[in-house]
Amino acid sequence: MSPAKLIIKHQDSLADVAPAQWNRLNSQQNPFLSHEFLYGLESTGCLEPEGWFPRHITVELDHQLVAALPLYFRSNSYGEFVFDWAWADAYERAGGAYYPKLVSAIPFTPVRGQRLLVEKDSINKTQLHQAIIRYLLDSLESANISSFHCLFPNDEDIAAFSSHQLLKRKGLQFHWHNQGYRDFQDFLDMLTGKKRKQIRRERRLVSAAGVEVEVLSGARISDEQWHCFYNFYCSTFHRRWGNPRLTLDFFKLLSRKLPASTLLILARQKGEYIAGAFAMLGEDTFYGRHWGCNRELPFLHFELCYYQTIDYCINNGLQTLDAGVQGEHKLSRGFDPVATWSCHWIQHAGFRSSVDDFLVRETREIDCYIDNLNKHLAYKSTT
Repeated sequence: MSPAKLIIKHQDSLADVAPAQWNRLNSQQNPFLSHEFLYGLESTGCLEPEGWFPRHITVELDHQLVAALPLYFRSNSYGEFVFDWAWADAYERAGGAYYPKLVSAIPFTPVRGQRLLVEKDSINKTQLHQAIIRYLLDSLESANISSFHCLFPNDEDIAAFSSHQLLKRKGLQFHWHNQGYRDFQDFLDMLTGKKRKQIRRERRLVSAAGVEVEVLSGARISDEQWHCFYNFYCSTFHRRWGNPRLTLDFFKLLSRKLPASTLLILARQKGEYIAGAFAMLGEDTFYGRHWGCNRELPFLHFELCYYQTIDYCINNGLQTLDAGVQGEHKLSRGFDPVATWSCHWIQHAGFRSSVDDFLVRETREIDCYIDNLNKHLAYKSTT
């Protein structure tokens, strides 16, 4: 590969990138990294109101897209799930301007995966990774941007960024893993008696309340059903966080553009929809994303967001259930603590040193927390 032939540039919109070329680089077929998902966020009004401004990096060789980095200017830190508000506050109290910063992430989506996008079988993967990172760091320094943050990258990308001395930050999520279960009962049989009885009781109470559940793939979801779910979704945001991040048009677009990857789980009581959960499907992972309801029923959230999704994974051979961030309560329902990572470049040397010291202490605390959580898993002891 001759570096002279590479054309590396920023893209202010994925409208200027051919979907087929972008998707060819999404070697793990992660639905959140697809052109349809990312440009869908952009084209349906989800990004700018929340301070996400596309600044993607693309690499072309002989007029073909060979590598890319999803990238955004940020005017705040909402929707990132790797919290740096304290960093921003300290930076600005010291007289600096923390925003705008640059972030490589999937907006509003704390899902692990590729960020340095390169074709799966490319013999030049390492060189392309390095070319993107050098271009990125040069542009950060020349524009005097305070910082760059890569959120939830995979191991390969972490290694690439670490080779340029980016700081690593450890985080935590709870995932469920399929151990080759034949059915939901087979999964329950692996739990301790107390946890098994707890789950059975919770499911029994939901069923006794007359709740019926529908699981619908994208192509089968009607406009009426999307409207119902969107009202549930908005009610959750209005109660907890303020304005909803995603638009109804975005959800409906996924049905059209990514029907095989889009899933809606709806709950009905006496013929009326009362709750819903939205999910996306990867090659071997079920991603539970959003939920809402218009009627509070005991354990309905657990039924739709955990038990129905575990059942779906078992029946469809999916290996992992990623049900989103937070939630120690997931531990007693068969989930395991899983470490996540982010990578950070800080322009100011003194501030970078302070952040580095903080991350050493924070990582030690997270390691202790994970060790403690692993002593309280829901599964029977094998020793």
